[in-house]
This record gives sequence, C-alpha cells and structure tokens, in this order.
Amino acid sequence: MSEAENPLIVHLISDATGTTLQGVARACLAQFDDIAPEERFWPLVRTEKQLMRIVEQVAVMPGPVLFTLVDPVLRTKLEAECAALGVPFLSVLDPVIKVLAAYLGLIPKGIPGLQHVLNEAYFDRIEAMEFTLSFDDGQSLDGIEKADVILVGVSRTSKTPTCIYLAHEGVRAANVPWCPGVPFPEKVLALKDVKGKAPLFVALTESPDRLVNVRRTRLREEGHAHPGHEDNRYIDPERVEEEVREARRFYARQGWPVIDVTRRSVEETAAEILFLMQKQDDNSGVTEM
Repeated sequence: MSEAENPLIVHLISDATGTTLQGVARACLAQFDDIAPEERFWPLVRTEKQLMRIVEQVAVMPGPVLFTLVDPVLRTKLEAECAALGVPFLSVLDPVIKVLAAYLGLIPKGIPGLQHVLNEAYFDRIEAMEFTLSFDDGQSLDGIEKADVILVGVSRTSKTPTCIYLAHEGVRAANVPWCPGVPFPEKVLALKDVKGKAPLFVALTESPDRLVNVRRTRLREEGHAHPGHEDNRYIDPERVEEEVREARRFYARQGWPVIDVTRRSVEETAAEILFLMQKQDDNSGVTEM
C-alpha cells in the first residue's frame, strides 16, 4: 500500500447471501482514488445474537456500515448501535424499494433473500450454466441451435468467461472459435438463416497488441505445452494482426455485430450483449458496438 492510500474498513451486513450488497459497495468504492478498502463481510445475519457479535467487531474496527436487513427489529437495533458508536450506516436497498413501493402502491414483503428462492428463474440459470459449459469453445455442435446467443472470436478474446457470466443471467450462451485457415462450421453458419427464434451471433475482437500479451501469458502458464504453437505463430505480432483483420472481414460478411473487448471488462461485454439481445427481441438492428 502506498503512502497516498488511506485504509478503510467497510462493514457489509446482510440477512441473505450479500452478493447484491457486495456489488453495490465495490461499485461505489471504485469511484475513490487513494484508498485501500477492506471489506468485513457478514452474510446470513438473522438473529439479534448474530448482530451483536458483529457490532462488537465494528466497535473494534470502526468504519462505515452498509446493510441489507429487512427485519425491522434488527434494522432498528443495528442503527441504534451504529449511532452509539459514531459510525455512519446505510440500508442500501431502501431508496430503490421506496421508489418502487410508491410507484406500485404496494407494501414490500420484508422477507430476506427473496431473489434467491428456488423458483423457475433459478432453475433457468442452472440450465443455462449447464448448456454453456457443454458448448464451450466449439467442443460440441449438437444442439447448439438452442442457444440464445453464440459468441465468435479468435483465441483469447474472453469468449468463455463472457458466456459464463451470461449464463449466470439465465442466458444460454455458446461460443465457437474463429481459427485462421480453418473453415468455420457450416452447421453454425446455417443458424443465422433460421426463421423464427434463431440464436443471436455476436463477434468479439481485440487489439493485436493486447492479444499477443494475453497469449504469451497463457503460454507461459501452460509451460509452452499448447499444441501447434511451437513455431510461435500464435504470438507473432504480424500474424496476430493479420488474424484479427481476417476475422473482422469474416464477421462483416456475416453481418454480425462486433464488440471490441480490448478495454472492456467481462461484465461490460456481457451488458452489451444483453442489450443486443433486447434489441433483437424488439426487432431492431444494431450492427456495431
């Protein structure tokens, strides 16, 4: 930690898994430079005994308290204890719930962890994950027509992690590599002309310099054991640049939307794809992001 960084303890208290709370906290903390945040994470807090143990830790390591507690008794207790300790506190879901309640004219249920119940959406996510793992990197094509989206890209353009992220959102995502000198599977290409509900094709590209660096790192991790890379064509800058150009020409011929992932996180890429899927459902066309 540099001298410019300031240590910051942030207590995250949730009556459920806390993943939503963590996401909000990290998104907000990322907006501040020169701090060194440390999360103290307390999930599944549903009794006053559990809560008071956490309060003891807050007293020892003071810092802002962010929480998602729907039980009014626990909320009131935590707020009173934080006020007594002189630490700031905030229920991060309250503003959103209040807006929705006012608009809908309904009273929130106040039941912890409702977003994680074993409903149809939950099992859809499980099914999507199983589908995505089965159709990773073109390892299988039988049944790929059931995909919601098919990602295409040269090696190391984050196809797999993007598909997995989409699967967590309930999207059946498959990915097929574009390899120089290797014909793209005709079975997959034929899907773009299917009438009715056809998979959305999205091509991923990346700057040649970034690809070379990523590939070199991967080869080092694998001990140069990857077959077919012995002559370094896989990481030769000129060959990689030509590979990227050829791939983009291929995507253009197919009329696929193209996303450049060079400066995008997996989450950002997935968000763009979800937007494209929505546009497809609305029968609107987007060709380049």
